[in-house]
Amino acid sequence: MQPALAMRSSDAQCLSQLSEAGARFDALPDRYQDQGCSTLNTVQMHALQGDSGQLDVSNLGPVTCPVSAAFAGWARFGADRAARQIFGQRLASIQTMGSYSCRNVAGTSRRSAHASAAAIDIGGFVLADGRRISVQSGWNGSAQEREFLRVVQRSACRRFKTVLGPDYNAAHRDHFHVEGVIDGNSYCR
Repeated sequence: MQPALAMRSSDAQCLSQLSEAGARFDALPDRYQDQGCSTLNTVQMHALQGDSGQLDVSNLGPVTCPVSAAFAGWARFGADRAARQIFGQRLASIQTMGSYSCRNVAGTSRRSAHASAAAIDIGGFVLADGRRISVQSGWNGSAQEREFLRVVQRSACRRFKTVLGPDYNAAHRDHFHVEGVIDGNSYCR
C-alpha cells in the first residue's frame, strides 16, 4: 500500500510542476492497453509556455507527466530561446509526429518507449512570423536552420534520456525522437 501512496504523491507533484511551468493540459486516466502497452500517469498537453507567450503543440497524444514536464522545460528554455537567438523571434508552435503508439522498436521484438507514452517525435517548429523549420528539410537547409536544429537537439540531450535525430539513422531523417528523462546516463545522437 505504501508504494502506491508514494507514487500518487509523485504523480501529483509532477502535475503541479507542469501547471507551474504554464502548460495547458488534461490529466488522463491510467489505461492498460494491449500486451506491454499502457498510458499510466499521462497527460494530454494542449499548449506550453514560452518566454513571452503560449507555444502551441500539434498532433500530440498521451505523454507521461515526467516526459511532459521535461518537454515543457525544453520547449521554453531550449527551443523558444534558440528561436529568439538565431531567428530574432519567438517560437509559435512545435509540430510533433505523435507520442503514444503501441508498437515495438523497428526491427525488434522490444517495446518502444512510445508503447508506454514515454516518447515524443518532433517534426518541426513554427516561428511567430509563420515560417516553418522542419527537421527533414532544415537539417541540411540554410545556415540558420542548421544551427537552430542542432542547438535544440543539444538542449534536448540535457533533459531527455534518449534523443535521436537525422544523424542516428534513416528512420529518424525527418524528426527528433525524445524519450524518458535524464536519470544518469543518456544517449544523444
